[in-house]
Amino acid sequence: MTLPAALLHGPLLEQAGAFSGNALLLTGPARVGKRAAALTIAGAHNCSGTRGLYGEGCGACPSCRALSAGAHPDLLIVEPRTTTSTGKAARRKVIPVGAVLSARDKGREYETHVFEFLEVRPTFRRRVVVVDGAEYLGPEAANALLKLVEEPPHGALFVFLAEDRRSVLPTIQSRSARLDVAPAPDRVIERGLTLLGEETDQALVAFAAGRAGVLDAREAVRAALADAAEFTGALGEGLLTALEAAERLEKRWDATWHPEALRFAWRDRSPHERARADTALEALQSALEAYASPSLSFQVFALRLREAFGLEA
Repeated sequence: MTLPAALLHGPLLEQAGAFSGNALLLTGPARVGKRAAALTIAGAHNCSGTRGLYGEGCGACPSCRALSAGAHPDLLIVEPRTTTSTGKAARRKVIPVGAVLSARDKGREYETHVFEFLEVRPTFRRRVVVVDGAEYLGPEAANALLKLVEEPPHGALFVFLAEDRRSVLPTIQSRSARLDVAPAPDRVIERGLTLLGEETDQALVAFAAGRAGVLDAREAVRAALADAAEFTGALGEGLLTALEAAERLEKRWDATWHPEALRFAWRDRSPHERARADTALEALQSALEAYASPSLSFQVFALRLREAFGLEA
């Protein structure tokens, strides 16, 4: 169950509902709820029922039901590929021009291309293109989008999502109305846990820091937090114990959650120690992205952390 965007970002949806232009740029931290907000905006533009308090869709009309089912004919989500053609993690995220123009999609990485999608008239009211990761648009892809953004076929709407507005190409920024998607208050995250049928978990709420998307993966997050606490505790119990803990961490490593969980476990360390630990973590991530030996990389990571925390003796 995903928390409703109206609960998290009602005022933002109200602002978006008053917008009559061609493109929106929503910016905010990862997992803060930008994508959920974008889908809610898309739903509102196609809803034929009675709107909610903040202008969100009714949830019951044919368009809203199609959106809930994840099969809305007037919605296209474009995002960077996270794996290579061989199935390995991509070293560099990018949305290529092939996502926009089918003739430029040499590897046929995208089933639906923006240009062709917008040539078709909407089934309901308005076609919506959500670009999730606008900071990963290459200049060629952005240039291919500009004409469509300026004069969208059939009055289509573009919603660009990015973590940092400054990382988005100026050509996209200048053609978009910009809205910030702020983290929700802790009380809203706590209410979200209640709606999910769970008791308040203060560690999880603190880790989430207002990012509702964390709750969607709460079991994976809890596991990562437990692993991070165990590994960090083992560092001070001796070299052999630290290396054994590094081996266990390697086997359970989740690149999505463990790095952040480790930083959360170090939050009470001194700024100097945290800075050195961050450097060690970044070196580990770089080694893993370069397909270095995972076992050796985690052993070196443990040694560097012991040094960072003054435990090498």
